[in-house]
Amino acid sequence: MPKEFFSLKEKVIVVTGATGILGEAFVNGLSEAGARVVLLGRNEEVGQERTQKVQQQGGEALFVKADVLSKEELERGRDVILSKWGKIDGLVNAAGGNIPEAVIAPEADVFEINMDALKRAFDLNLYGTILPTTIFGKVMTKGETGSIVNISSMAAQTAITRVLGYSMAKAAIDNFTRWMCVELAQRYNDRIRINAIAPGFFVTHQNKNLLLSENGYTARGEAILRNTPYKRFGNPDELIGTLLWLLSDASLFVSGEVICVDGGFHIFSGV
Repeated sequence: MPKEFFSLKEKVIVVTGATGILGEAFVNGLSEAGARVVLLGRNEEVGQERTQKVQQQGGEALFVKADVLSKEELERGRDVILSKWGKIDGLVNAAGGNIPEAVIAPEADVFEINMDALKRAFDLNLYGTILPTTIFGKVMTKGETGSIVNISSMAAQTAITRVLGYSMAKAAIDNFTRWMCVELAQRYNDRIRINAIAPGFFVTHQNKNLLLSENGYTARGEAILRNTPYKRFGNPDELIGTLLWLLSDASLFVSGEVICVDGGFHIFSGV
């Protein structure tokens, strides 16, 4: 396979949730691969800082302030992108996260579920993936090829205690990825593909207190490591290779897949 198949040179890639920890790794990896990166998020200060950093290192980047649940803001962002670069080649739906109120604590009554919190978890993770897909994906259908990468989770692959809302929303993303793969292929043949990455356990701002303690690991963190054959948490940079592959022409015949990057967590029985 020619080396250029893995290149993202001059491809315009939109990254939602670009102001998060995983988002930062995605932005840096895409820029180093030659992509023109659109950082989309709500935190303008962080977004502009990361955009300037990419530019200072010789890359091309643009920050778009938008909420992934606002159709109007996303459409305005789309127009800004098209005005600057005239196309969109890829989308990384990295916006998402856990909703604390949608967590079922061990001492909680499992039949007293906060339904409003569950809805918020679905809004952020599922609808915050679907809406950008409809807006930016439609632009991609007008080009030669396009690639959408959703972010799934280990919580969608197997039952993980406590995180009910997050788990259900991420499982729905897997289903949406497969459903959209078929629909896109039937309408646009092989011009646009959609896949997902299911990260293992990576320490972020949201889960840091669940995994780490002042003296090392929490009980939950230790349980995760016992069930991860690699016996460690992932580094955000370790997601970049899979992401570049799915966005590049090296994966032109790959669609509807959920790729686990987890140190073996999801296939280990614990025995």
